[in-house]
Amino acid sequence: MDSCEMLRRLCLQEGPSGFESGVADVAKALLEPLVDQVWIDRMGNLIGLRRCGRPGAGKLLLDAHLDEIGLVVTGIKDGFLRFAAIGGVDPRMLPDRELAVLTHPPRFGVVACLPPHVLTDADREKAPAIDELYVDVGLSQQQAQQEIPVGTPMVFRPSFLQLGQHQVCSKAMDDRSCFVALLRAAQLLRAQPLEVDVYFMGSVREETSSAGAITAVQALAPDWCVAVDVTHGSTPDSPKGQSFALGSGPAVGIGPNMTRWMSQRLLDQAQALGIPIQREVMGGSSGTNAWEMQICNEGVPTAVLSLPLKYMHTPVEVVDLDDLEHTARLLAAFAQSLGEEGAGND
Repeated sequence: MDSCEMLRRLCLQEGPSGFESGVADVAKALLEPLVDQVWIDRMGNLIGLRRCGRPGAGKLLLDAHLDEIGLVVTGIKDGFLRFAAIGGVDPRMLPDRELAVLTHPPRFGVVACLPPHVLTDADREKAPAIDELYVDVGLSQQQAQQEIPVGTPMVFRPSFLQLGQHQVCSKAMDDRSCFVALLRAAQLLRAQPLEVDVYFMGSVREETSSAGAITAVQALAPDWCVAVDVTHGSTPDSPKGQSFALGSGPAVGIGPNMTRWMSQRLLDQAQALGIPIQREVMGGSSGTNAWEMQICNEGVPTAVLSLPLKYMHTPVEVVDLDDLEHTARLLAAFAQSLGEEGAGND
């Protein structure tokens, strides 16, 4: 199965933070043929292990989170749903948005909005707060109370579109595109000898707390971690120096919270293999699971590898499939070259 089809299957599945079981099951089916062992831990993380066959081998953990941002029902008024955010939802782009309400079976809803004809001048100049918005599901108060319990999650209505020859657009590309890069890396490593055991993880709850990654690192006790996540893709209006061109390869994180020799090894291997690469300077938190993973247990050497993505935390996130392939090739090369010699670097 190619990367685009794996990505389509994952992005069309709903899975906001704390409700990832459906997408974890899809991801598990994709990962199982590529590794020696697969399981879902008590937190809901999906973990696959490719053993190298060496007793006492070091352990490399490659992480990409499976959850997406979303909404959760907090109340019902006149049949309309009140809601709160799950993760970093931007209220500016919620009015008139199509949603999937995750009842059993799921149903569709739309975020209610006033027509421009009845807006005041002041209303036109401001974005509504989330607690001022409602979701219309076409039900009466009694029907809504019976069919949609408070606490029901919601996500952007799934879609998957191709833009041009190399780019694809969907919700939840953050971070399922990076999990597909892990799947592709596992494909590349399937018949290759390794000096370390490699763990491929689809972690949960990254958008709210990184609880999945924290507990998994504490349990697995890896010797090295690489957090694979998205970064801001360049558009005509994006801040210069804070965004990265799609089609120019993944970005290696460089800064005080990344292990220096790991970042440098990623850069060196990209150069040796002719993989296009970008550098992302991170003066503080990377905004990824790496921030928490590095201080688990006695501390874990950690790197960040990022896939450029346009329109983060919207229903129309866009990635370049060539970047995804380059990310996978670099991860596979990093895993192949890693051995006990890495543990002593600083």
